[in-house]
Order: sequence, then C-alpha cells, then structure tokens
Amino acid sequence: MQEQDVRMHVNGKQVSGKVETRTHLGDFLRQAAGLTGTHLGCEHGVCGACTVIVDGDAVRSCLMLAVQADNCEVITIEGIAQEDGSLHPLQEAFRNNHALQCGFCTAGMITSLYAFLTENPERNEEEIREAISGNICRCTGYQGIVLAAKEAASKMAKDRN
Repeated sequence: MQEQDVRMHVNGKQVSGKVETRTHLGDFLRQAAGLTGTHLGCEHGVCGACTVIVDGDAVRSCLMLAVQADNCEVITIEGIAQEDGSLHPLQEAFRNNHALQCGFCTAGMITSLYAFLTENPERNEEEIREAISGNICRCTGYQGIVLAAKEAASKMAKDRN
C-alpha cells in the first residue's frame, strides 16, 4: 500500500493527513476530517449524494481521490452555512419548502445547487432541474427541491445586487 500526505482547505480550515493513494475524497472527509454530512451512496458517481465542491466545482467525492484534492479548497455541506452559524438561503429554502424527507440526498443536492446558483443565481426552473439531474432522490418527487432552489435563487440574486 502506497501512502501520501495530503493537505487541503476544508470549509475554511486546514486539514491534512496521510492516506493510501486509493482513498476516495469522500472517505477522507468522513474519516480523517470527521465531516460525516457527505453521504456515500452508490460509490459509482451516479446518485450524487457524495457531492462536494472542490475549487468551485461540484464533484462526486466517491470518484475523486483524496490525493487529487491535495492543496485544493473543499466545501462540504457543513461549510455551506453562514459564518455566524445561520443557515444559507439554500438551506433555509429547503426547510421552508419541505425539500427533504429522509435526508440522505440532501447534502449532495444542496452542494450541487450551491455551486450552480453561486455562479449565477438568476436561473429558471428548467436550468435548475438540469442542474440536479445527476442527483437521485427517492423520497421527495423533486418538486419541493425545485421550489427551494427557485426561492434560494431569488434571495441570492437580491443579496448579490
């Protein structure tokens, strides 16, 4: 087994450790960093539950190796909230619109939408549905998630102006 030191900025904090070179980023975040909000579902990149943001892009942490994230900026669901601990508009909108049920997909949905809407919050329903098309939810029927994304997008657009 080959090991390598990795160091990354996760949710604003420096995180480092020695990992086997085959360790997935999701496993590193959960085990070494203690950030268990990132859920590993299918472990094939299909379900989207493990989505995190690496250097501004939404990525599947089950498909990315921890060594590939060396010296990167990583944001997990735990890093989406405001610095004062209050909820991000996207998290508030999920709560307000009943956009979660079992919660397993929620972290991946929120991080995917966060990366998408941060780039440009003025998105329509079709674009939002396309953005979450790689995230599987077996409980909600997606309507609450889309409503939450639209509500958050509106708030984020106002905050931006």
